[in-house]
Amino acid sequence: MVQYKMEFMWRNEAWCMNILSIGNSFSQDAQRYLHQIAKSDGISLTAVNLYIGGCPLSRHYRNMLSEEKAYELEVNGQRTGFFVSLKETLLNRNWDVITLQQASHESIEYNNYQPYAKELAAYVRRLCPKTKIVVHQTWAYDQNSPRLYDELGYRHHTEMFADVKNAYEHMAEDIQAQFIIPSGELLQELLAAGIETVHRDGYHTSYGLGRYALGLLWYAFLTGNSVADNQFSDFDEPISPVEIACVKACVESVAGAYQKSNQ
Repeated sequence: MVQYKMEFMWRNEAWCMNILSIGNSFSQDAQRYLHQIAKSDGISLTAVNLYIGGCPLSRHYRNMLSEEKAYELEVNGQRTGFFVSLKETLLNRNWDVITLQQASHESIEYNNYQPYAKELAAYVRRLCPKTKIVVHQTWAYDQNSPRLYDELGYRHHTEMFADVKNAYEHMAEDIQAQFIIPSGELLQELLAAGIETVHRDGYHTSYGLGRYALGLLWYAFLTGNSVADNQFSDFDEPISPVEIACVKACVESVAGAYQKSNQ
């Protein structure tokens, strides 16, 4: 009964902007505050994440073929406990933007992306022909994470990010994406600006500052709005006023650089 009610509400509630991520825990990080950030500016935006922890493009592709109800549905940064298939979600409403991404542990080598990214993009375009396909660029692991040097063989997080950035640029070109949301680039900017850490466990972002930064970046890219005066502040972890100012400045810098490069 609860699941039926949840499905009914999800299918029929009207929104101005509908965002869907075919992702994993990294899109979960990015979407945690997105709806609330938009709401703070008076923007109606629904953010839906299809969640499987650590899910790579190859598994998304298999789920596409099987039509299995493999994804936990997350709506506006909240887990629902309701499981859905990729196909039924794509057909559920008119999506304005659908994001695709690779799992972080497979993001450094482009041969892990294809042919799955192309097949998924083609599938999305068949079912949602008016939707913009956007690439969500993931990020490098923390410098102190054993996964960075033991698992992936890097000496420094900047080396990992260089490979991640290159692979996502290839992906965006090959699937003719509308644009890239440069989440990884933003985290590098935050570290360079003096934020000591943006991670909580070596690879996911922190519950407060990291997720807040990603949410602001997504909001800026999806709406074109400045984040300088956004008043959202209901964080899962405390963020100081100085840190908030730093995050906003970094988001504005990354978004501004993107706009200049695409003029």
